[in-house]
Amino acid sequence: MTRLLPTSTAGSLPKPSWLAAPEQLWSPWKLQGEELVAGRQDALRVTLAEQDRAGIDIVSDGEQTRQHFVTTFIEHLDGVDFAQRETVKIRNRYDASVPTVVGPVSRETPVFVEDARFLRAQTEKPIKWALPGPMTMVDTLYDAHYKSREKLAWEFAAILNREARELEAAGVDIVQFDEPAFNVFFDEVNDWGIAALERAIEGLKCETAVHICYGYGIKANTDWKKTLGSQWREYEHTFPRLMASGIDMVSLECHNSHVPLELIELLRGKKVMIGAIDVASSAIETPEEVASTLRKALQFVEAEKLYPCTNCGMAPLPRDLARRKLAALSAGAAIVRGELSLALAAE
Repeated sequence: MTRLLPTSTAGSLPKPSWLAAPEQLWSPWKLQGEELVAGRQDALRVTLAEQDRAGIDIVSDGEQTRQHFVTTFIEHLDGVDFAQRETVKIRNRYDASVPTVVGPVSRETPVFVEDARFLRAQTEKPIKWALPGPMTMVDTLYDAHYKSREKLAWEFAAILNREARELEAAGVDIVQFDEPAFNVFFDEVNDWGIAALERAIEGLKCETAVHICYGYGIKANTDWKKTLGSQWREYEHTFPRLMASGIDMVSLECHNSHVPLELIELLRGKKVMIGAIDVASSAIETPEEVASTLRKALQFVEAEKLYPCTNCGMAPLPRDLARRKLAALSAGAAIVRGELSLALAAE
């Protein structure tokens, strides 16, 4: 990507109401069979058009073909029984009924590759595709087989690597791994989580990213944030090891958060996706508010390595609200892009 401050989204975007019930996670499909296949492709076209209209530079599928950023991938794997469910605490935050790992996990066929190939055929823009990270996958299951979070994570890392390589071959420019668990299990992150993530990116020639945020704007996450105090320093535990890793980009939450922006200095030299849109608020950012976040971040990351983004996915938001937030992201980036160009011209 040669444009300065290229914009993108962190992941999910709201689905059309004719495809799934709006403003929900795990929203059931309203179509079935061939109609569902066609409907999801139509939704990909729609979400691409909305990103184009909003001025987003690096486009994505908006997760239109999946119900959830983790479980839809797991649904396609052998060794996981979705009928055998247990209640676990997700990221030490809230209880959820989850499927059970009952045997060796494996991936017999690609999961998202055909969807990525379809999206690639619709646009000439760079494409980013998100996959769940190994640790976050582990944290979304009950393991009755491996009985080791680390062992299961390494199995998932190998599976993800095969999927990522095929996504790259399908024309994906950036493969992103979503690891919100990295903001919770710090010892495991540094013991094996980042190593498992590097296994997932092994051999990739496209750019790679890891997205680490404080979660969707759902009550369990917003309640958790209230317990974190006046400074959210979770990134301080993981950024040094990520800086030493082979990951090209790190995506983080900034706008309306209590993250001290000087923590970005720990990533000096990496590309950084700066979350400049709050997905947990119905307030629509002004372009100047976006620009202010980006200017502050520029103290700690070089302009050519700064990628304006959203804090997290926007699936639970109303579609019009999400559209307006994306437009604000693009407009704010354009303000700072213009300022940087003027400064460069004046030198």
